[in-house]
Amino acid sequence: MALRASLFQVRPCWEHNLPRPLSSKVPAWFEWKFDFTFPAEQYPNVCVRLWGTPARLEEILRKVTTDVLVGKPQEKWSAQEHAGHLLDLEPLWMARVDDFLTGRGTLAVADLGNRKTHEANHNARDLAEILTGFRTARLRLVEHLGTFAPHVFTRTSLHPRLKQPMRLVDHLYFVAEHDDHHLAKIWELIDTHSPKRIGV
Repeated sequence: MALRASLFQVRPCWEHNLPRPLSSKVPAWFEWKFDFTFPAEQYPNVCVRLWGTPARLEEILRKVTTDVLVGKPQEKWSAQEHAGHLLDLEPLWMARVDDFLTGRGTLAVADLGNRKTHEANHNARDLAEILTGFRTARLRLVEHLGTFAPHVFTRTSLHPRLKQPMRLVDHLYFVAEHDDHHLAKIWELIDTHSPKRIGV
C-alpha cells in the first residue's frame, strides 16, 4: 500500500529542476522472466491494457517541463526518448501479430541494440508529435485485434529472444509489460526532479 501511495502521489513540483542521483529501481527489461500460463480467455483484459497505454503516457508527461523531458541522467535515455521508443516499436508489434495470422514459426526479430531509437533524435522532436504518433499506431493495433475471433488468440509461434513458444495473447501481454516497463522508467526519471521525500 505504501508503494502504491508513493507511485500515485500528486507531485506539483515536477517543474523544479532539482535532480537527485539516479539509481534505477526498475529491473532491466532483458532480465524479465515471463510465465505464460494464464487462460487465453483473458485476452480482452490484455487488449484494454494496450488501449490504455497512450492515455497513461500522456498523463505522466503532462505539465513536465522540457528540461526534465530531455534530461539524460548518466547519458541514458531521457523520458522523451523512452516515449519515442514506445512509438518506434509499434511496427514490430504489428508485424508479430501478422506472424501469428500467417502461421509463421518464429516471430519477427527485434533489433536488440535499439538502433532506431538511438538514431531517431527524439529529444529534438516535438513531444506532441511523438504522443500523437504513438496513440495513432497503438489504436490501429487494438482495432486490428478487435477483428479477431477468440480462437485466434491461442495461435502460437516461437519468440526469437526468449526461445519459448507463446500464444498471440502472450505476445500482447508481453507488449503490455514492455509498455509498463518504459512508463515506470519515465516516471522514475521525472521523479528525480521532485524534492526528496522524507520518511517515505
